[in-house]
Amino acid sequence: MFSLFRSDGRRKAVREDRKVILGRARRLLTSYLSSDGLQKQQYYEVIAGAAAACQPKGYGSDLENTEFCKAIAQKALGVVKARERKTTSDNGPLQELITNAYATVALAYRRAAAVYVLDKEMQQIGTAAVHMVTIANSYNHRHFEKCPDRNAAAGQQIKS
Repeated sequence: MFSLFRSDGRRKAVREDRKVILGRARRLLTSYLSSDGLQKQQYYEVIAGAAAACQPKGYGSDLENTEFCKAIAQKALGVVKARERKTTSDNGPLQELITNAYATVALAYRRAAAVYVLDKEMQQIGTAAVHMVTIANSYNHRHFEKCPDRNAAAGQQIKS
């Protein structure tokens, strides 16, 4: 009986995701596939940055993985909604890429939180989003290890 209520929450989340983030994430993933090497690096940096910005502050062992993923997804979804409200005529391709990156992060973490169990299409695109976020995080981690100057500069920005 309680699983029925849980699935209703999932259905609501799936409806909202289809309306708010699915198109944006799909556009990002499709354009990523047709991009060249330098452009792919830019995708990695923007997506990894969006994922890092959505990490809950003070994450401890009190949150389960599912709750952790839901928290990240909710924060990313909130960023997408806020950026859509602030849309102006000055929004260029970079601003669209950033918003689409947050949508992709939201989709990936909703998939990781098992929100899309009842929807095969959302599972598939969610899986692609999870792979994209994983690749982006891995790329950025390797890139920062190879570039100590850039890593130190990033640390200085965080402390400021």
